[in-house]
Amino acid sequence: MTAARAIAAAALLLAALPGAFAADTPPGATSCSGCHPANAGVESAVPRLAGRNAAEIVAQMKAFRSGERQATVMDKIAKGFSDAEIEAIAAWYAEQH
Repeated sequence: MTAARAIAAAALLLAALPGAFAADTPPGATSCSGCHPANAGVESAVPRLAGRNAAEIVAQMKAFRSGERQATVMDKIAKGFSDAEIEAIAAWYAEQH
């Protein structure tokens, strides 16, 4: 699956879930749930983001964006976010439980 298809699939999934995220959710954060599980009980090779340390999320996103960390899709996704957007998304996920 190409990055564009993965993003489109995530967008369609999110459109089908109205009200799934609070109004204060930063732009871009909802797209993460297309791959990252929201529930703690879900087993996945893709890590859960809710409750993770914000600085850790920021570091990983920047590593994907720079190419320091190899990925199949995340490197392409991360390039679409500014530092401020990454920090806002990371802070929001750190507050989720």
